Amino acid sequence: MIDATDVTSTSGTATASTAPVPAGPPSVPATTEASRTEPARRAEAAPALPPQVSDQLARIEDKASRIEDKYARSEALLARVEDRVEEAGNRMNEAARQSDLAALRSEVRAIAERTRRLPGFGMLLLTAIITAVLTVALVLAAQRLNLQTLIPPR
Repeated sequence: MIDATDVTSTSGTATASTAPVPAGPPSVPATTEASRTEPARRAEAAPALPPQVSDQLARIEDKASRIEDKYARSEALLARVEDRVEEAGNRMNEAARQSDLAALRSEVRAIAERTRRLPGFGMLLLTAIITAVLTVALVLAAQRLNLQTLIPPR
């Protein structure tokens, strides 16, 4: 068994832990010697680039962090805009309800004014009694004066 150092990064801090790595047969066939030498050549050329590459990576990381900040700010702004639009919608709905209530109140007032002018229960009862008395009086008068003969027979 061979011990290898495994470096993991969590939230910007690096922690190193040693974990045993089993030694086994190589998973790459031996016929790829040419492909193994090519990364070795790249590794030799790599030491000349690290200052430029690290500067470029630092700039890229700075730009990425700025973009993330802008994205977070725009997300917060959009959330505030959504809240304001929702509040405005609620106010509009409330105003519409108030307008509907005002229209309903005015209609109820108009109906109340019309019904106030109608006769009350006492007046309707008096009218019914007068109508009944007059009907009885006219029927009795028609019978005494023999006005039935004026009506044509069926």
